[in-house]
Amino acid sequence: MAQTMVNFRIDEDVKRKMESACKEMGLSLSTAFNIFAVKVGNERRIPFEVAADPFYSESNMNVLKERAANIESGKSIPKEHDLIEV
Repeated sequence: MAQTMVNFRIDEDVKRKMESACKEMGLSLSTAFNIFAVKVGNERRIPFEVAADPFYSESNMNVLKERAANIESGKSIPKEHDLIEV
């Protein structure tokens, strides 16, 4: 099978974390990307669920930033909550 070179950019922190995870599994980045590419090519789909985590929605992040700013400025004081066992 002929080999070809693929170049793309990836966030430095994402790469570092992926390299660490791959190393723990005994894989190189190249091998991990090849596994991914073969699976996508064979199954004609992304081999995992791609979904947006609602926690990171723009509206929620704005609320969290506003609350953090209020705490930092002294407008709000964080409160402890009792845990409710289910």
